[in-house]
Amino acid sequence: MTAPPAPRAQRRAIVTGAGPGSIGRAVADALVADRWDVVVTTRTERPESHAWHPLDLADRSSVAAFAQWYAERSDCFDLLVNSAGVHLDLGSRWRTPQLVDGHEIHWRTNYLGTVQLTAALLPALLRSPAPCVLHVVSQLHERGTTDQLLGQPVRYDSWASYGTSKLGLVHHAALLAQRYGDRGLRALSVHPGAVSTNIANRGLETRPLLRRLRNLGRPLERRMLMSPAASATHLVRLATDPDAESGYYHKGRRAAPSAAAEDLQARATLAAVTEEWLAAR
Repeated sequence: MTAPPAPRAQRRAIVTGAGPGSIGRAVADALVADRWDVVVTTRTERPESHAWHPLDLADRSSVAAFAQWYAERSDCFDLLVNSAGVHLDLGSRWRTPQLVDGHEIHWRTNYLGTVQLTAALLPALLRSPAPCVLHVVSQLHERGTTDQLLGQPVRYDSWASYGTSKLGLVHHAALLAQRYGDRGLRALSVHPGAVSTNIANRGLETRPLLRRLRNLGRPLERRMLMSPAASATHLVRLATDPDAESGYYHKGRRAAPSAAAEDLQARATLAAVTEEWLAAR
C-alpha cells in the first residue's frame, strides 16, 4: 500500500502597505483565503485579521527592525509583495521637493525603502523552493525620467517624481531577475490597473476642498475603477503562478514598459548608486 504524500508546508508571504481599502490588504486577504501564512505591514494601524508588524519605508531603522522581527519569526518565506508607497501632492502645488534623508519623498519611500526591505529579506526568501518578489508599480512609471532617476537636475513635478520612483522599481525587479533568476527567483513589476483605493487621501491632505469633492464622488469612482479585490486577483495569480515569468505586467498580462525602463546603461548606474546607499546605512 502506497503511503499518502506528506502534507505540503504552508506557504508564507509578506505583504506591505496593507491599510484599509488598499491593494495590499486585498492581496493579503486573497492569500489568507488560499491558506497562506501572511504577515502584513502598515505604518501605524494594526489590522485585526492579519499577523502584523509596523513598517515605515522612509525610516531605515523601521525597515531594519521589521526585517529583524521577521527573521526571529521565520528563516524562510515564499513571496514578498511590495505594495506600500506614497503618492503625495496630487494637486501639484509643490514647487520644490519635500525631502526625507536628503531624498525626494517619493523616491525615498517608494524606491529606496522598498529596495532596502527587499535586500534585508532576500536571504530568507531565497531559501524558498519557489521564491517570488512582486513590486506593485504603476503605468505612471512612463512619466518617470532617466534624468530624475539618476539624480540630474530637473524641474520639479510631484507626479513625475512618483512616476520616477515606480520606474526605479521596474528596473529593480529586472535586476533581481538577472541576478537571482538562476536560483529560482521570479521578480515581477506589475501595474495593478486603475483602482479605487485610499492612497489619494494622503495625496490630498493639503487640498481640503478637492478631498471633500473626491469623497462626494467616491460612489461614482468605485463604479468606474477596479476594486482592490479585483486588482488583487491579477496580482495573486501572477505571484503564485510558477509559469508567470519575471518581467513587467499590465494588470495580468505581460507588457512592454516605457523606453526609460529598458535603458540598460541607466539600470546599471542606478544599481551602483543604490548599492552605495545601502552600504552607507
